Amino acid sequence: MKKRSSLAIFIAQCTSLVLWASAFPGIRVGLEAYSPDQLSLLRFLIGSALLILFAVVFRIRLPEGKDIPVLLLLGGLGFTVYHVALNYGEQTISAGVASLFVSTTPLFASLLAMLFYRERFGIRGWVGSLLGFIGVMISSLGTGETLQWNGGIFLILLASFSESLYFAFQRTYVEKYGFLAFTAYTIWGGTFFMLYALPGLGEAIAHAPAQVSASVLYLGIFPTVIAYLALAFVTSRVGASEATSSLYLTPALAFAIGWVWLGEVPTLPSILGGVVTLLGVLLATFRVQHSSAANDIKGKLGH
Repeated sequence: MKKRSSLAIFIAQCTSLVLWASAFPGIRVGLEAYSPDQLSLLRFLIGSALLILFAVVFRIRLPEGKDIPVLLLLGGLGFTVYHVALNYGEQTISAGVASLFVSTTPLFASLLAMLFYRERFGIRGWVGSLLGFIGVMISSLGTGETLQWNGGIFLILLASFSESLYFAFQRTYVEKYGFLAFTAYTIWGGTFFMLYALPGLGEAIAHAPAQVSASVLYLGIFPTVIAYLALAFVTSRVGASEATSSLYLTPALAFAIGWVWLGEVPTLPSILGGVVTLLGVLLATFRVQHSSAANDIKGKLGH
Protein backbone atom coordinates (compact mmCIF):
# COMPACT_ATOMS: atom_id res chain seq x y z
CA MET A 1 0.00 0.00 0.00
CA LYS A 2 2.89 2.31 0.87
CA LYS A 3 4.57 1.55 -2.47
CA ARG A 4 1.35 2.34 -4.35
CA SER A 5 1.05 5.66 -2.54
CA SER A 6 4.67 6.56 -3.32
CA LEU A 7 4.17 5.61 -6.97
CA ALA A 8 1.04 7.77 -7.18
CA ILE A 9 2.91 10.73 -5.70
CA PHE A 10 5.80 10.24 -8.13
CA ILE A 11 3.48 10.03 -11.14
CA ALA A 12 1.53 13.11 -10.04
CA GLN A 13 4.74 15.08 -9.50
CA CYS A 14 6.12 14.10 -12.91
CA THR A 15 2.81 14.97 -14.54
CA SER A 16 2.72 18.47 -13.06
CA LEU A 17 6.37 19.11 -13.99
CA VAL A 18 6.06 18.04 -17.63
CA LEU A 19 2.79 19.89 -18.16
CA TRP A 20 4.05 23.12 -16.57
CA ALA A 21 7.23 22.93 -18.63
CA SER A 22 5.13 22.55 -21.78
CA ALA A 23 3.26 25.73 -20.87
CA PHE A 24 6.23 27.98 -21.70
CA PRO A 25 6.36 27.17 -25.45
CA GLY A 26 2.55 27.04 -25.44
CA ILE A 27 2.41 30.59 -24.07
CA ARG A 28 4.85 31.79 -26.73
CA VAL A 29 2.52 30.45 -29.40
CA GLY A 30 -0.56 31.94 -27.71
CA LEU A 31 0.98 35.43 -27.51
CA GLU A 32 1.14 35.51 -31.31
CA ALA A 33 -2.56 36.39 -31.40
CA TYR A 34 -3.57 37.33 -27.84
CA SER A 35 -2.44 39.97 -25.39
CA PRO A 36 -1.00 38.73 -22.08
CA ASP A 37 -4.26 39.53 -20.26
CA GLN A 38 -6.44 37.92 -22.92
CA LEU A 39 -4.28 34.82 -23.02
CA SER A 40 -4.49 34.36 -19.25
CA LEU A 41 -8.26 34.91 -19.17
CA LEU A 42 -9.04 32.60 -22.10
CA ARG A 43 -6.78 29.91 -20.68
CA PHE A 44 -8.55 30.03 -17.33
CA LEU A 45 -12.04 30.28 -18.81
CA ILE A 46 -11.31 26.99 -20.56
CA GLY A 47 -9.93 25.49 -17.36
CA SER A 48 -12.90 26.75 -15.33
CA ALA A 49 -15.38 25.23 -17.79
CA LEU A 50 -13.64 21.86 -17.55
CA LEU A 51 -13.69 22.05 -13.76
CA ILE A 52 -17.44 22.77 -13.79
CA LEU A 53 -17.86 19.50 -15.69
CA PHE A 54 -15.66 17.73 -13.12
CA ALA A 55 -17.67 19.29 -10.29
CA VAL A 56 -20.94 17.96 -11.70
CA VAL A 57 -19.61 14.48 -12.46
CA PHE A 58 -17.84 14.03 -9.10
CA ARG A 59 -20.44 16.00 -7.13
CA ILE A 60 -17.99 18.18 -5.22
CA ARG A 61 -19.52 19.93 -2.26
CA LEU A 62 -19.81 23.68 -1.91
CA PRO A 63 -17.27 25.41 0.35
CA GLU A 64 -18.28 26.65 3.77
CA GLY A 65 -19.04 30.36 3.88
CA LYS A 66 -16.21 31.10 6.30
CA ASP A 67 -13.68 29.58 3.88
CA ILE A 68 -14.79 31.46 0.75
CA PRO A 69 -12.72 34.64 1.42
CA VAL A 70 -9.55 32.58 1.93
CA LEU A 71 -10.22 30.45 -1.16
CA LEU A 72 -10.77 33.60 -3.23
CA LEU A 73 -7.58 35.10 -1.83
CA LEU A 74 -5.56 31.98 -2.65
CA GLY A 75 -7.06 31.89 -6.14
CA GLY A 76 -6.25 35.54 -6.68
CA LEU A 77 -2.66 35.06 -5.49
CA GLY A 78 -1.94 31.74 -7.16
CA PHE A 79 -3.56 32.48 -10.50
CA THR A 80 -4.48 36.12 -11.12
CA VAL A 81 -1.47 37.84 -9.56
CA TYR A 82 0.97 35.15 -10.65
CA HIS A 83 -0.02 34.97 -14.30
CA VAL A 84 -0.67 38.68 -14.86
CA ALA A 85 2.56 39.75 -13.12
CA LEU A 86 4.53 37.06 -14.96
CA ASN A 87 3.14 38.05 -18.36
CA TYR A 88 3.87 41.73 -17.87
CA GLY A 89 7.24 41.05 -16.31
CA GLU A 90 8.34 39.08 -19.35
CA GLN A 91 7.62 42.09 -21.54
CA THR A 92 10.54 43.98 -20.00
CA ILE A 93 13.05 41.25 -19.13
CA SER A 94 14.43 38.27 -21.01
CA ALA A 95 12.91 34.81 -20.84
CA GLY A 96 16.08 33.33 -19.32
CA VAL A 97 16.19 35.89 -16.51
CA ALA A 98 12.44 35.45 -15.94
CA SER A 99 12.83 31.68 -15.53
CA LEU A 100 15.64 32.30 -13.03
CA PHE A 101 13.51 34.48 -10.76
CA VAL A 102 10.38 32.34 -11.13
CA SER A 103 12.49 29.52 -9.72
CA THR A 104 12.55 31.30 -6.35
CA THR A 105 9.01 29.95 -5.79
CA PRO A 106 10.17 26.69 -4.10
CA LEU A 107 12.46 28.68 -1.77
CA PHE A 108 9.64 31.02 -0.75
CA ALA A 109 7.21 28.10 -0.34
CA SER A 110 9.66 26.11 1.80
CA LEU A 111 10.33 29.10 4.07
CA LEU A 112 6.61 29.74 4.52
CA ALA A 113 5.90 26.06 5.19
CA MET A 114 8.69 26.02 7.78
CA LEU A 115 7.47 29.18 9.50
CA PHE A 116 3.74 28.46 9.57
CA TYR A 117 3.50 24.66 9.42
CA ARG A 118 6.86 23.72 10.97
CA GLU A 119 7.72 21.50 8.01
CA ARG A 120 11.29 20.28 8.49
CA PHE A 121 13.42 20.67 5.38
CA GLY A 122 16.86 19.98 6.89
CA ILE A 123 20.37 20.69 5.65
CA ARG A 124 20.19 18.33 2.66
CA GLY A 125 16.86 19.85 1.64
CA TRP A 126 18.27 23.39 1.64
CA VAL A 127 21.51 22.34 -0.05
CA GLY A 128 19.51 20.53 -2.72
CA SER A 129 17.33 23.60 -3.24
CA LEU A 130 20.39 25.84 -3.52
CA LEU A 131 21.94 23.42 -6.01
CA GLY A 132 18.72 23.42 -8.01
CA PHE A 133 18.67 27.22 -8.08
CA ILE A 134 22.32 27.30 -9.22
CA GLY A 135 21.39 24.88 -12.00
CA VAL A 136 18.63 27.21 -13.17
CA MET A 137 21.12 30.09 -13.11
CA ILE A 138 23.56 28.11 -15.27
CA SER A 139 20.74 27.28 -17.69
CA SER A 140 19.79 30.96 -17.96
CA LEU A 141 23.36 31.77 -19.02
CA GLY A 142 22.82 29.51 -22.00
CA THR A 143 20.28 31.93 -23.43
CA GLY A 144 22.98 34.56 -23.95
CA GLU A 145 20.79 37.14 -22.22
CA THR A 146 22.10 39.62 -19.67
CA LEU A 147 20.61 40.45 -16.29
CA GLN A 148 19.19 43.96 -16.26
CA TRP A 149 17.54 45.15 -13.09
CA ASN A 150 14.25 46.90 -13.80
CA GLY A 151 10.59 46.85 -12.79
CA GLY A 152 10.08 43.60 -14.66
CA ILE A 153 12.23 41.69 -12.18
CA PHE A 154 10.13 42.92 -9.28
CA LEU A 155 6.99 41.82 -11.13
CA ILE A 156 8.50 38.36 -11.60
CA LEU A 157 9.44 38.18 -7.92
CA LEU A 158 5.90 39.30 -7.03
CA ALA A 159 4.56 36.49 -9.23
CA SER A 160 6.88 33.98 -7.60
CA PHE A 161 6.03 35.04 -4.06
CA SER A 162 2.27 35.10 -4.72
CA GLU A 163 2.38 31.56 -6.11
CA SER A 164 4.47 30.37 -3.16
CA LEU A 165 1.74 31.68 -0.83
CA TYR A 166 -0.78 29.61 -2.79
CA PHE A 167 1.34 26.47 -2.46
CA ALA A 168 2.30 26.99 1.18
CA PHE A 169 -1.21 27.64 2.53
CA GLN A 170 -3.25 25.26 0.38
CA ARG A 171 -2.65 22.11 2.41
CA THR A 172 -5.27 22.79 5.11
CA TYR A 173 -7.99 23.34 2.52
CA VAL A 174 -6.87 20.51 0.27
CA GLU A 175 -7.18 18.15 3.24
CA LYS A 176 -10.59 19.58 4.11
CA TYR A 177 -12.20 19.61 0.65
CA GLY A 178 -10.02 17.29 -1.43
CA PHE A 179 -7.56 18.29 -4.15
CA LEU A 180 -10.21 18.38 -6.91
CA ALA A 181 -12.61 20.67 -5.07
CA PHE A 182 -9.84 22.95 -3.78
CA THR A 183 -8.31 23.34 -7.25
CA ALA A 184 -11.74 24.09 -8.72
CA TYR A 185 -12.54 26.72 -6.08
CA THR A 186 -9.24 28.57 -6.47
CA ILE A 187 -9.15 28.45 -10.28
CA TRP A 188 -12.70 29.80 -10.40
CA GLY A 189 -11.67 32.55 -7.98
CA GLY A 190 -8.59 33.41 -10.02
CA THR A 191 -10.66 33.46 -13.24
CA PHE A 192 -13.19 35.81 -11.64
CA PHE A 193 -10.47 38.36 -10.90
CA MET A 194 -9.25 38.11 -14.53
CA LEU A 195 -12.59 39.14 -16.02
CA TYR A 196 -11.35 42.72 -16.39
CA ALA A 197 -9.69 41.49 -19.62
CA LEU A 198 -12.99 40.29 -21.14
CA PRO A 199 -13.60 43.30 -23.46
CA GLY A 200 -12.13 42.50 -26.87
CA LEU A 201 -11.55 38.83 -26.16
CA GLY A 202 -14.28 37.69 -28.54
CA GLU A 203 -12.76 39.66 -31.41
CA ALA A 204 -9.30 38.27 -30.63
CA ILE A 205 -10.69 34.72 -30.73
CA ALA A 206 -12.37 35.38 -34.07
CA HIS A 207 -9.12 36.60 -35.67
CA ALA A 208 -6.71 34.13 -34.04
CA PRO A 209 -5.19 31.40 -36.27
CA ALA A 210 -6.47 27.89 -35.53
CA GLN A 211 -3.08 26.63 -34.32
CA VAL A 212 -2.78 29.50 -31.85
CA SER A 213 -6.25 28.88 -30.40
CA ALA A 214 -5.44 25.16 -30.23
CA SER A 215 -2.37 26.03 -28.16
CA VAL A 216 -4.53 28.08 -25.75
CA LEU A 217 -6.99 25.18 -25.51
CA TYR A 218 -4.09 22.93 -24.56
CA LEU A 219 -2.93 25.46 -21.94
CA GLY A 220 -6.39 25.66 -20.42
CA ILE A 221 -6.79 21.91 -20.03
CA PHE A 222 -3.38 20.46 -19.26
CA PRO A 223 -0.93 22.98 -17.67
CA THR A 224 -3.84 24.72 -15.92
CA VAL A 225 -6.25 22.03 -14.68
CA ILE A 226 -4.37 18.72 -14.78
CA ALA A 227 -1.04 20.12 -13.53
CA TYR A 228 -2.55 22.01 -10.59
CA LEU A 229 -4.69 19.03 -9.63
CA ALA A 230 -1.60 16.84 -9.64
CA LEU A 231 0.45 19.20 -7.47
CA ALA A 232 -2.43 19.74 -5.04
CA PHE A 233 -2.57 15.95 -4.64
CA VAL A 234 1.19 15.83 -3.95
CA THR A 235 0.97 18.71 -1.45
CA SER A 236 -1.83 16.94 0.42
CA ARG A 237 0.41 13.90 0.84
CA VAL A 238 3.92 15.27 1.47
CA GLY A 239 3.64 19.01 2.19
CA ALA A 240 4.62 22.15 0.31
CA SER A 241 8.40 21.80 0.72
CA GLU A 242 8.74 18.53 -1.17
CA ALA A 243 5.91 19.28 -3.59
CA THR A 244 7.50 22.50 -4.80
CA SER A 245 11.21 21.57 -4.63
CA SER A 246 10.91 19.62 -7.88
CA LEU A 247 9.71 22.78 -9.66
CA TYR A 248 13.38 23.64 -10.20
CA LEU A 249 13.25 21.10 -13.03
CA THR A 250 10.62 23.08 -14.93
CA PRO A 251 13.05 25.35 -16.87
CA ALA A 252 15.20 22.37 -17.91
CA LEU A 253 12.14 20.48 -19.12
CA ALA A 254 10.90 23.63 -20.86
CA PHE A 255 14.15 23.76 -22.85
CA ALA A 256 13.66 20.14 -23.92
CA ILE A 257 10.02 20.63 -24.90
CA GLY A 258 10.85 23.87 -26.70
CA TRP A 259 13.47 21.95 -28.67
CA VAL A 260 10.84 19.46 -29.87
CA TRP A 261 7.89 21.86 -30.22
CA LEU A 262 9.52 25.07 -31.46
CA GLY A 263 12.83 23.78 -32.80
CA GLU A 264 14.81 25.77 -30.20
CA VAL A 265 18.07 23.85 -29.75
CA PRO A 266 19.35 24.09 -26.14
CA THR A 267 22.91 25.26 -25.58
CA LEU A 268 25.59 23.41 -23.62
CA PRO A 269 25.11 25.62 -20.50
CA SER A 270 21.38 24.88 -20.66
CA ILE A 271 22.03 21.15 -20.69
CA LEU A 272 24.67 21.41 -17.94
CA GLY A 273 22.34 23.52 -15.83
CA GLY A 274 19.60 20.94 -16.27
CA VAL A 275 21.88 18.19 -14.97
CA VAL A 276 22.90 20.27 -11.92
CA THR A 277 19.25 21.09 -11.26
CA LEU A 278 18.28 17.42 -11.44
CA LEU A 279 20.96 16.52 -8.89
CA GLY A 280 19.73 19.26 -6.55
CA VAL A 281 16.11 18.15 -6.82
CA LEU A 282 17.05 14.52 -6.18
CA LEU A 283 19.04 15.54 -3.11
CA ALA A 284 16.19 17.66 -1.71
CA THR A 285 13.28 15.32 -2.43
CA PHE A 286 14.99 12.09 -1.39
CA ARG A 287 15.82 13.66 1.96
CA VAL A 288 12.22 14.74 2.52
CA GLN A 289 10.83 11.36 1.52
CA HIS A 290 13.16 9.62 3.99
CA SER A 291 12.12 12.05 6.71
CA SER A 292 8.42 11.55 5.94
CA ALA A 293 8.80 7.77 6.09
CA ALA A 294 10.62 8.03 9.41
CA ASN A 295 7.87 10.24 10.81
CA ASP A 296 5.22 7.74 9.68
CA ILE A 297 7.04 4.92 11.49
CA LYS A 298 7.39 7.00 14.66
CA GLY A 299 3.69 7.86 14.50
CA LYS A 300 2.68 4.21 14.25
CA LEU A 301 4.94 3.22 17.12
CA GLY A 302 3.58 6.05 19.22
CA HIS A 303 0.01 4.88 18.71
